This record gives sequence, structure tokens and C-alpha cells, in this order.
Amino acid sequence: MGVQPVPSLLIKMSLPMMASMLVMALYNIVDSIFVSRISENALTAVSLVYPFQMLFISVAVGTGVGVNSLIARRLGERRQADADRAAATGQFLALASAVVFMLVYAIFPEFLLASFADNAEILGHATVYLRICGGLCGFALFSTMAEKTIQATGDTIRPMLIQLAGAVFNIVFDPILIFGYLGFPAMGVAGAAVATVGGQAVSMLLGFFFLFRRSNLVSVQLKGFRPERRVIADIYRVGLPSIVMQAIGSVTTFALNNILYLFTPTAVSVLGVYFKLQSFVFMPVFGLNSGAMPIMGYNFGARNKKRLMQALKCGVLYALAIMTVGLLVFQLFPDVLLELFDASENMMQIGMIALRTISFCFPFAAVGIMLSTLFQAVGQGVNSMIMSLCRQIIVLIPVAYLLAMEWGLNAVWYAFLIAEAASLLVCVALLRRTYARYIKPLDEKTEAIA
Repeated sequence: MGVQPVPSLLIKMSLPMMASMLVMALYNIVDSIFVSRISENALTAVSLVYPFQMLFISVAVGTGVGVNSLIARRLGERRQADADRAAATGQFLALASAVVFMLVYAIFPEFLLASFADNAEILGHATVYLRICGGLCGFALFSTMAEKTIQATGDTIRPMLIQLAGAVFNIVFDPILIFGYLGFPAMGVAGAAVATVGGQAVSMLLGFFFLFRRSNLVSVQLKGFRPERRVIADIYRVGLPSIVMQAIGSVTTFALNNILYLFTPTAVSVLGVYFKLQSFVFMPVFGLNSGAMPIMGYNFGARNKKRLMQALKCGVLYALAIMTVGLLVFQLFPDVLLELFDASENMMQIGMIALRTISFCFPFAAVGIMLSTLFQAVGQGVNSMIMSLCRQIIVLIPVAYLLAMEWGLNAVWYAFLIAEAASLLVCVALLRRTYARYIKPLDEKTEAIA
């Protein structure tokens, strides 16, 4: 990470993660496609559960990002023992998070979904799905932590295999368990949830197999392990803003679902379908993010300003290229995309407008994601959190509500574009401050050491 040409290194480290995330996007879409064959209400139910799923995924990924950033920086500083300690602490934090979420989601699903209780069928499907996926979410937390820990060492192949194993299991068993093929009982929405949890369990087992091998650049020693407040603080200095940043998405989706539900449950289904479809565009960029972060973190720790900024510039250009392709697909083929979900005439009418309108925000998001990666890599995750607050809480929800009340359902979708543009302006200001305080002085520190 400190010597290979940055453009080719970034591609080399990102491609495996981009491939695995594309498969993850595929299994998310396949899951919803099969559920839509049950009924539109079943699809709406799964869409309502989505923000609750994203909440524990946010904690898993955010904590993992903190661990990833800390390990990469410690390796760049040649502090092996501290890198090993960070890896072990990550497993402890995954366990603590899993216990909390599993208890809450297994015991209180009806309470969490109470605002949608006016439709008994939708509520019934949603409750079953949340109780299974949430009550067994520990598998997802542990597999994510293993993946992020291994990524921090510059290894992107094994994290790809971890994700691929779970995704393939889910894709294969979704139709089998939903519709009752090969002698299995037809479980409907519950079958989709069981297939999801099963895939996460497979990923966790493979992740543990890779993580605890002696050939890793970090050694996870759990025997005699005691959590240290200093290490946890270092992890959450980057990880907590990342958790908040991603958890904000859950809050935003929940709020948008409530706004859209005022018009028709079909609008909620459309939003759920959009999130599944846009993952095909965003997941490769997040794969790019995963490949870029260790490069940036390592070179920041090694005080190599030139390689750090080169990784950022290449990342922005690659992300813009991916997002531009996604924009064209959403503009030209929205009807084809919606037909995948057996869309009714009403869903098709609402969905085509939604997909074309929201997708205009893709180029803005490309730049924002890569700048957020830089902030996290240099230990300034709070800036990423500020960006997300501007995008999804401070701007998106109020603007969506105002547009809904003044101009109706079709106007709501413009809130995404307005929020993304506003957050990018904030991001540029934060970048200038971060560069002046933390990145520009790197050359001076290097010269002083020499």
C-alpha cells in the first residue's frame, strides 16, 4: 500500500470488493423479487422492515470502519501490537452489539412496527420478517467485523469470499424456502428471512475461518483479552460518526416511509424497490470505498501526502464513472427495472417518475462518498457524520415533507437531489479545513523527521 502505483493499486484492491458487493446487491434484489411474487403487501412489509435491518448493519459496518481505520493506521506506523489489540477489540464490540439488537428485535417487533398497524396483513408479514432477521442479527455483526478486520491489512480477496458465500446461499435458498421447493415447506415471507439469516451465518463461519488463521497480518488473540478504554475510544472516534452516518439512513427511510404511507402503501413499495435497485450503482462505489480506505489510512499513517491525495483523486474519478452509468440506466430503462418486481400499473406509474427523478443525485453522491472515505481514513469521521446529517436529516426529511404537503407525491422525489447537492457544498468546506489542518502539514512532518 505504500509503494505500488496508486491508480492500479486502487483498482486491484477495489475490484474484489466491488464484485462481492454487486453480488450482495443482486441477492438484495432477488430477495425482493421473490417476495413481490407473494403479493404487493408482502413487498411493502419487507420495505417497512428495511430501516430496522439497516440499523444493526449500520452499527456493524460503522464499528468495522473504526476498527479498519485504526488497524490500517497502526500498521502504517509499524505498531503491530496495537493493530492486533484493535482487531481483538473489534470482536468484543461485535458481541456486545449483537446481544443488544437480538434481544430488542426478538421481543419487541410489534412495538417497533406499531405505526403501520392499520393494515393487518402488512403488519403480520413485517413482524415475522423482523423477528427472524433481527432476532438472529448476530451472524451479520460478526461476519462484518471479520470482513473489515481482514480488509484493513490490504487483503480484499478473502472479504470478497466472505460476502459471496453468504450472498450465494441467500440467492439459492430464497425461492426454495419461500415457495417450498425440493421438499421444504412453503414459508412465504418467513422463508425469505430464514434464507437471509442463513446466508449471514455462512458468512460468519467463513469469516472466522479466515480471521483466526496464523497467516494474517494481524493476530486476533481472545484468550486473556481485556477491553481497553483507550482502544475502544480510538475505534469509535472514527466508528461512532460512521455508525451515526449510516444509522441516519435508517431513520430517514423510516420517516420517508411514514410520509409516503400517507399517500399509498404502493409508494412505500416503490421506495423499497428504489433502494434495492440503487444498490447496484452504490455498492460498486462502496467497494471502491473499501479499497481506498486502507490505502489512504496507511499513507496517512506513513505521512505520505502525495499518495494519500492521489488515492482520493483516482477514487473520485472512478466513482463518477460508475455513477454516470447508473444515471443513464435509471433514465432510459425505469420500466424494465420495475417489471422485475411484478409492478402493478399504479406502482409502474409512481415508480418511473421516482427512479428518473432520484437518479439525478448520483453524480453528487459519487463525490460525497469518496470525500467521506478520506475523512474516515485520516481519523476525522465526525466530518462524514456532519455530511450525512446535512444530507438525510437536516435537509432531506424536512424538504420531503414540505414538497409532499405543497405539491404531492411526485414532488417528494426531488428532495433527494436537493439534499445531495446541499451536503456536497458542506463537504467541500469540511475538506478545505481537513486539508489545512491534517493533510497539508504531512510534508512538513516528513521533512522534520528526515
